[in-house]
Amino acid sequence: MTISARAPSVDFDDDQMWVRLEEGRTIGVPLAWFPRLLHGSADARRQVEISPSGLHWDALDEDISIAGLLAGRCDMTDRRSYAA
Repeated sequence: MTISARAPSVDFDDDQMWVRLEEGRTIGVPLAWFPRLLHGSADARRQVEISPSGLHWDALDEDISIAGLLAGRCDMTDRRSYAA
């Protein structure tokens, strides 16, 4: 059985990303898990494209799957490439 979760909205505070799911849950994940989002501007973060499978930020070159968030996966890219 495949469970499909969709996200109608994404919000941010200073250090968290909050993904609201259609079924009512909200997932909060630290921005530190996704360095491109952490180091991106608030304006760039707001420019998220939401699809049935995930979240995409063109300007930040970031793609995050809803399934990955539900599984607790963070960005697996070498974080040294994001040094501020």
